[in-house]
Amino acid sequence: MPQTVDDMDAVAVRTWCSLALEALGRERAAIDAINVYPVADGDTGTNLYLTVESAAGAVEAVFAGHETGASVPSLADAVRAMAHGALIGARGNSGTILAQLLRGMAGVLADGHDADRLRLALTRAATAARQAVAHPVEGTVLTVATAAAEAAGRTAGDPSARAVVQAAYEGARTALDATPGQLAVLGRAGVVDAGGRGLVTVLEALVEAVSGEAPEHGTWVTPDIAPVTTAAADDCAAGGPQDGGPAFEVIYLLEAGDDAVDRLRTRLDGLGDSLVVVGGDGLWNVHVHVDDAGAAVEAGVEAGRPYRIRITHFGVDRVHQHHGEPAQRGVVVVVPGPGLSGLCSEAGATTVLARPGEPPASGELVDAIRRAHAREVVLLPNDAELRHTAAAAAEQARTEGIRVALIPTRAAVQGIAALAVHEPDRSFDEDVVAMTAAAGSTRYGELAVAERQSWTMAGICQAGDILGLIEGDVAVIGEDIPGTARAVIDRMLAAGGELVTLVLGEDVPDALADALEEHVREGYLAVDTVVYRGGGQGTPLLIGVE
Repeated sequence: MPQTVDDMDAVAVRTWCSLALEALGRERAAIDAINVYPVADGDTGTNLYLTVESAAGAVEAVFAGHETGASVPSLADAVRAMAHGALIGARGNSGTILAQLLRGMAGVLADGHDADRLRLALTRAATAARQAVAHPVEGTVLTVATAAAEAAGRTAGDPSARAVVQAAYEGARTALDATPGQLAVLGRAGVVDAGGRGLVTVLEALVEAVSGEAPEHGTWVTPDIAPVTTAAADDCAAGGPQDGGPAFEVIYLLEAGDDAVDRLRTRLDGLGDSLVVVGGDGLWNVHVHVDDAGAAVEAGVEAGRPYRIRITHFGVDRVHQHHGEPAQRGVVVVVPGPGLSGLCSEAGATTVLARPGEPPASGELVDAIRRAHAREVVLLPNDAELRHTAAAAAEQARTEGIRVALIPTRAAVQGIAALAVHEPDRSFDEDVVAMTAAAGSTRYGELAVAERQSWTMAGICQAGDILGLIEGDVAVIGEDIPGTARAVIDRMLAAGGELVTLVLGEDVPDALADALEEHVREGYLAVDTVVYRGGGQGTPLLIGVE
């Protein structure tokens, strides 16, 4: 029997995010399948997953900042990071509402974590979400959130945090079961609300994080729900293009003051529907369905500074975007810089750019797999930290009928090696085996600049030192890039090798490549060197040895 935790601290918040992300990953396809309101576009599960993925990433970043010390983050730091991550990563109507629910909880939990604070946090969350929606509708995630808060409130006097979250979860499940009778579009389709089901999943993860045990389901029975067919979705879509509703979904982050946002809400409400504006303290996430996407963006410009603008055309971007028969096979590659993007594109691959400090989310990888327009796709994440994200993207693409093979490449040089042996004319299995073997036989290294004093495998480094990493571990601490690069290459070639691949960062002069090529030529007979430019910012040099 797992040990009972019965507390809400920073570790519990981290666990909650991790469990919620894992659970939404499992249920994403099922939630997408019952998404008929407000638009039957089949993406609620995916949007919730991406929103929680951003929240979990922000919490992990806070914990990473404490790795060198003996303490863990405070609860306040963890819940604020969770709320901020959800805000900046919110996708779709459901994700935007979930972000506001988490923000409402964070505002209360930052000041305490006893049972009374948890009850208040759930109440504030439900209230904040309703206030963020221009025209709240019953039978949706808002109803489920309110029921969760009310059920938690009925535990008043109970000092157990576990009792609070268990009651909230059970109340949410009961409310979810009733949603088909509250919203006609759900009743006609024979499904519960997709956003509400996603919230129940998130609350289930909260129970396990707080108590250490998966929640008891009580007498609630999961309805017998079949995936919604395209025809059924067309018949019961509310607010979508099928019934003359708005044609575009517009989402953006906005830096603006409260008064400007109040005016923005009024203007956007007149332009379309499904308006949700969440956030505060100068940063907002704006979501609306409109016919005039340009006007919605212009309204944001007048209010402040919109960015990360995302415009989706219902009925076009939600179906296959390509005409004609798909290719038999494609390759999707994550690259650290535009130079490598061009190189991989020339080789026929579809690329995804990993910006510094902003790794691609699973949704971006799924979009790239779709853009490859192939029946079979090989996915090369080129980063160990993207393993789970890439696996989730591959799983999602498979539900769409695409055969996806994930080769767990950990560095761009491994991806280059795999792409070099790719032959689309041979069988898929043979091609994957050959690419996997090429990636696996490529040892990788890189140079980085130390940001602060810290302990490493090679000793203590100081801020500004040049670090030489081999297979992810610091092997060399140097004072300059050329000397450190030579030391790393020598260590890697000590185990043998026939080819050295060098990928120069954006600001590294060509003279460095010339000097390193000469170093290899003079010191290692029969070892060739190939040089590419196009590494990411902050990484002076990537090194591969085959």
